[in-house]
Amino acid sequence: MRRLILGVLGWMLVWGAVVWAGEITLLGAGATFPYPLYSKWFYIYHQKTGVKVNYQSIGSGGGIRQILARTVDFGASDAPMNDEELSKAPAPILHLPMTIGAVVISYNLPGVPSGLRLTPEVLADIFLGKIKRWNDPRITEVNPGKRLPALPIVVVHRSDGSGTTYNFTYYLSRVSPEWRKRVGYGKAVRWPAGIGGKGNEGVTGYLKQLPGAIGYIELAYAYQNRLPVAAIRNRAGRFVLPTLKSISAAARTHIPPDTRVLIADTDAPDGYPISALTWILVYKEQAYGGRSYERAKALVDLLWWCVHEGQAYNESLLYARLPENVVRIDEKLICSITYRGKPIRRCK
Repeated sequence: MRRLILGVLGWMLVWGAVVWAGEITLLGAGATFPYPLYSKWFYIYHQKTGVKVNYQSIGSGGGIRQILARTVDFGASDAPMNDEELSKAPAPILHLPMTIGAVVISYNLPGVPSGLRLTPEVLADIFLGKIKRWNDPRITEVNPGKRLPALPIVVVHRSDGSGTTYNFTYYLSRVSPEWRKRVGYGKAVRWPAGIGGKGNEGVTGYLKQLPGAIGYIELAYAYQNRLPVAAIRNRAGRFVLPTLKSISAAARTHIPPDTRVLIADTDAPDGYPISALTWILVYKEQAYGGRSYERAKALVDLLWWCVHEGQAYNESLLYARLPENVVRIDEKLICSITYRGKPIRRCK
């Protein structure tokens, strides 16, 4: 009888812990780029587990500030934290790649509805304002058989700070010494040419309205607005269009154990060269600020689901899946998360 009572009490405690865990609401904030995917993920995860996730799309900088302040369970950023930012953290922070996106080069070119090809050098000189017309010999040389009009080129860039700008200008800094010296890279830069649009929406609006326009936007905006995108020559010498396959392939390169790397100008032979990881940021040690073990475990379980089952939902929303090499690194990082020094997830 005593064993029966103890058994029942044991099951009651387990069930109570499950119910209590199911009432947990995890808090996240940060990058706007993955917001549609995160919304889908967190809705499905809630349906499956009962654990809610409240994610605020406030931008990468905001996500970093929030995780440093420990006001959220996780931050999110389209750019890895730099050494100065990490030095402000009260404890080690892990970077977990969640998906891969792309900065695409879109254009409005009458008579050329598709098939435009650009080299890195030509692209940089267009955004530097050095190449001013579409029939410039440097453009026609890599587009044989196409009749490019003598239209003036209208460069369109972001007027606001963004992770998209960070990744695009980082790419230009990689492929153009002049760009690196004159402009550099960051979430916002002093543009040498063109007009600014706020957000992907603003740039997209200009691209649709202005013949001769060229600009950089996220892949989903190009597809949703049926805008053409250029094939960009990668380091392997191939002109590659931004497809879900080529974007995922861009991360099949050397990724360091801490994953704090930009994959723009990838050396992957089939990779699209202006691809970008986006990260979730969490503390390695989860026993802080009165956090319970159950809350920490709910976070770890969510992260594991995102990099495994969650990847099945990426492509329908125009996000690329993580390749296997990145998933394996994510697994090691998640398995390193501790509560009072002990791993939360048992891993082989």
